[in-house]
Amino acid sequence: MTEFDLTSATLREMNSSLQDATSGTYSIVNPRGAHAIACGLKSEIGVTIAGSTGYYCAGMNQLARVHVKGSVGPGAAENMMSGKLIVEGDASQYCGATAHGGTLVVKGNASSRCGISMKGVDIVVHGNIGHMSAFMAQSGNLLVCGDAGDALGDSLYEARLFVKGAVKSLGADCIEKEMRAEHLEIVADLLERGEVTGAKPEDFKRYGSARQLYNFNIDNVGAY
Repeated sequence: MTEFDLTSATLREMNSSLQDATSGTYSIVNPRGAHAIACGLKSEIGVTIAGSTGYYCAGMNQLARVHVKGSVGPGAAENMMSGKLIVEGDASQYCGATAHGGTLVVKGNASSRCGISMKGVDIVVHGNIGHMSAFMAQSGNLLVCGDAGDALGDSLYEARLFVKGAVKSLGADCIEKEMRAEHLEIVADLLERGEVTGAKPEDFKRYGSARQLYNFNIDNVGAY
């Protein structure tokens, strides 16, 4: 394992080395809340971060598995394409924003706008999520083992939202939907990949788009 100590190595040097790597495992110590740690990774490497990070940890990730043994600041896994980010602590606002693929696991709580404009990513949150989560979510899955804040799924498209706890309020065009057999299978897979224990697929409710907001209806022409 190769170790980077951010008390001596610069962030640019560390990120450049990780972006050029094609294999292996790496450890980052003394992250000290630095921003943009492990961004733009392109290969199937493993990265462990021993502490909490700032903005945009593991942003634009492709293929790499990043494990943060702490909490992350705003925008973790932003625009992730594939791979995995595991956060042992909490995530600040808009984690997983615009992410196209891969898996984001938050073992604590996630703040507001979790999964905003998500485009195919799978997000698993062991705790609660804040307001406006999954705003304009287009595709992918958001699974929440705790509670959800105000305006869940506001203006979403075809993303699937699964919540075990209470939902404070639903956003525009978001409704509760039937949990069918295929959705129970999806939840079971997310629980396994998200390393969730003590929960069953049957514990969750499904929310999604009513498909009214983004379809033009001539009867509502006066509202446009």
